Amino acid sequence: ELYFYSVVNAPTRSKVLYVIRADRPADLFRNSIATPSLMAFIIASKYALHIPLDRHSRDFKGEGVDLCTNTMANWMIKSSDMYLSLLYDELHKQLLVSHVVHADETPFEVIHDGRSAGSNSYMWVYRTGECDNEHPIILYDYQPTRRLDHPDEFLKDYKGTLVTDGYQVYHSLEKKREGLLVAGCWVHAKRKFAELVKAVDPNNSSGIIAAEATKRISKIFELNNKFNDLSKEEREKQRQLVVKPRVDKFFAWAKDAIIKVPAESATAKGLQYCINQEQFLRAFLDNGDIPMSNNLAEQAIRPFTLGGKNWVTTSSTHDAEASAVLYSLIGTAKASKLRLPDYIEYLLTELVNHADDTKRDFLLDLLPWSDKVQEQFRLPQK
Repeated sequence: ELYFYSVVNAPTRSKVLYVIRADRPADLFRNSIATPSLMAFIIASKYALHIPLDRHSRDFKGEGVDLCTNTMANWMIKSSDMYLSLLYDELHKQLLVSHVVHADETPFEVIHDGRSAGSNSYMWVYRTGECDNEHPIILYDYQPTRRLDHPDEFLKDYKGTLVTDGYQVYHSLEKKREGLLVAGCWVHAKRKFAELVKAVDPNNSSGIIAAEATKRISKIFELNNKFNDLSKEEREKQRQLVVKPRVDKFFAWAKDAIIKVPAESATAKGLQYCINQEQFLRAFLDNGDIPMSNNLAEQAIRPFTLGGKNWVTTSSTHDAEASAVLYSLIGTAKASKLRLPDYIEYLLTELVNHADDTKRDFLLDLLPWSDKVQEQFRLPQK
């Protein structure tokens, strides 16, 4: 941006023309038409509304703008690598001080990852528990496999409770790590029987036992839900007095019922699952902050699975890593009830302006629950 002005030289009455160049605004990417507002629109559309980039490309072309899918994909990867990953790392630090963390994982395919076609990669998700709901955090982590070393590295030095399904990797992690407690999910236990009740003849002995298991687990949930509004300490007390006897009866019944059904039947497998998971399913009884289910993690990972149905595959590992960062920021901002495009635009603008900062203190003001962010970008209350 140029400014022109002239000055009259008094003795000679001649005019001197001065040209002053204003400071160039910080670019998101050097010599690129990408701006924070444009990137915020594209990111929010894809990761919150599940709109594929090729649809955006067609829409832009209808408006006379030639913006190809690859260009937008590269912009998002660069936005993640250069700017938004800084906030992701800060959120990761915040997650590791939570009392309770939920975890889950889901398979998907990355086309160009150096492996044979059809090889499964995994998107892991970690979410803070309801006891930390004032500062909800949802983080995705792309990994090529489902091995133990991935959650072990992501949750490095974490001490607290990890709520999961019955996947053995989490149980191995508990044995390996001091100060880590793994709690099981009663919804997973109940689901195995609820599916059988729908499919099996109710007059069949297996069907009767599956229905009884569903009924008993539902009663445990019903009793526990009565104490949701109590303090942590009072909830623990009521769980011991009211819920624990029901849990004791359930496991005693399950161990007796399993010998009454064929060993290879689905009902027997469901009962065996509960018996094998008893230690982890009982964990909620001793801590009022531990929930009975892993529903928060399943809800958190759902946007990724829904989006995957629209674009089916992910092209590269860079794309998958960027998606993990962008899904994390969108999910965390949504959990904090923020206006997504406006908040993402604000993040990119501020991160560009702080690109040369060696200290990271400014990131605290960019967190979704910071007073400044909540004041500017919180959705109107109903």
